[in-house]
Amino acid sequence: MVRNRLGVAAVALIAVVVVSDLLHAQTLPTTPPSTQPTTPAGGGRGGGGGGGGRGGGRELMRVMSLTSSAFTDGGMIPLKHAQAGHDVSPPLSWSGVPDSTRSFVLMVHDLDAAIGNGTDNMLHWMVWNIPATATSLPEGFPQGSQAPDNIRQLSGTGPYYRGPAAPSTGPAHHYVFELYALDATISALDATINLTAAGQQTAPTRAAIMRAMQAHIRGKAVLVGLYRRPAP
Repeated sequence: MVRNRLGVAAVALIAVVVVSDLLHAQTLPTTPPSTQPTTPAGGGRGGGGGGGGRGGGRELMRVMSLTSSAFTDGGMIPLKHAQAGHDVSPPLSWSGVPDSTRSFVLMVHDLDAAIGNGTDNMLHWMVWNIPATATSLPEGFPQGSQAPDNIRQLSGTGPYYRGPAAPSTGPAHHYVFELYALDATISALDATINLTAAGQQTAPTRAAIMRAMQAHIRGKAVLVGLYRRPAP
């Protein structure tokens, strides 16, 4: 039923987005993802374990791995995980986490759905305060502004996952899943964000979270899925 529409231009688009986001957030790692990053020259890792990037020097950002058993990177997102399939969030797993991680932030957005006069794109899911011990999110994550372990979530329409819904009349849209490893929790960085999220004010909450985590990103992973509605 599905054809992969990732041609040369689409692959280039995804590469530009991923690389530009990485450069915007932190310094790109100089070590492969399978090894822990080192601190800048003269910093040293220091003792104590789990404290990379603190005290003796700043830890370089690490490229992590983010996968889903529901679809492959660059593949089509199944109907089950779209709006037409009742907005069931896909299962997600990650690995290659930096030692300094204290929490995760997940952001899912549609690169091809511009809003705000083209200055932003549609937010389908933002989850923050994910514990550092977590290695996955289950399929069908429960709705609600606050989940167990103080996890918070929001989308463009409420405190829940909002599935893709690109129209059938055009090309498939690119839905980007971005996972950030932070050396702090969002609640600790800005306690007002949780109050804003309770009111479901999507745009200011998203902006506030991005500002709060800017200097605390220690790792990032990206997974891209495609979707468009089936022809009627």
